[in-house]
Amino acid sequence: MQIPFLLFAQTDEIAKAAADMVAPLADQAAKAVKAQGFDFPTIMLATVVLITLGIASSVAHYLTKTPNPAVNPALVQRFVHRLWAWWLMFGILTAGIFFHRIGTIVLFGLVSFWAFREFITMTPTRRGDHRALFWSLVVFTPLQYLLIAMSQWGLKYPSGELIDFYTFYSIMIPVYASLFIPARIAMAGDHKRFLERSAQIQSGLLVCVYCLSHAPALLDLELHRFDGSLWTGSNSGLLFFFVVISQVSDVLHWVWSRIKGRRIIAKDVSSSRTWEGLIGGALTTGIVGALLYWVTPFQPWEAAGMSVVVAFLGFAGSMTMSAIKRDRGVHDYGSLVVGHAGVLDRIDTICFSAPIFYHLTRFFFVA
Repeated sequence: MQIPFLLFAQTDEIAKAAADMVAPLADQAAKAVKAQGFDFPTIMLATVVLITLGIASSVAHYLTKTPNPAVNPALVQRFVHRLWAWWLMFGILTAGIFFHRIGTIVLFGLVSFWAFREFITMTPTRRGDHRALFWSLVVFTPLQYLLIAMSQWGLKYPSGELIDFYTFYSIMIPVYASLFIPARIAMAGDHKRFLERSAQIQSGLLVCVYCLSHAPALLDLELHRFDGSLWTGSNSGLLFFFVVISQVSDVLHWVWSRIKGRRIIAKDVSSSRTWEGLIGGALTTGIVGALLYWVTPFQPWEAAGMSVVVAFLGFAGSMTMSAIKRDRGVHDYGSLVVGHAGVLDRIDTICFSAPIFYHLTRFFFVA
């Protein structure tokens, strides 16, 4: 009579042993998916974006080839130019996924370099600034992204403890570079407009490099859901979600301002930004974020809240960059995207919202 019980006991031990053997393999598989960036939700989101861009491009082509008196040609042209920029962003994100995490970091580093170059080109500099600019472009910009890339390599201290590179790339520019730049300009011996020149370089490095670098830094986070369970999705999908939401919020703000806009926020800075557009765009962005929650570790209400935060910070970025352009008397930062503006004109929302999105994700969804 004891034989069946012994068989059950042995079967239970075998099942536990099999589970112990399978668990590490499952963890390795989950980490492999995270490293590659290819999981089903990420592919689905990329497909949705691709289809949306394809439909928008078809509409733009039709409006361009068949002019309609009821449609403002200037708006059509602006829409076409924005599409070029969105296709460029989509290409960067998908190329980054194909090249894995390091490829994404490198591509964002190149975008930062070009945006910082646009920013500096627009601001007046003197001969005494050239060495500081060299250090900013050739040393601090690559170093910021190198530190983020090194966090992917699993390097350890001699004691065996894993090195947390966040403690390095989170302070390298706002502390060390911000101290080095004015000192280097002072060593050049040119004191005219010293404070203004130092602040210009520091601001450009902070916004174009430091802030933007928090977007690819999302790839380094080992995320959990709010209930503490491990999230097995792809961090590339979360990065894709963030970029999509930041761009959607900008479009929705413009749409709501055109439909319901009455009270302009700051006419001398941006005549198209209204309070109605800000509120309507933020709330609608929250709805879009909730609908796309499945590609993130967030619940629908969490994705909505994060999206609203991105919308408000993206608006702050657009207003800030517009104020700088008005101060300098220029319309656009550059012309890398053929026919419309420059890189910084298209990533201003990302630059301002990336650090907040990163830190909220790190604080609430990293165990």
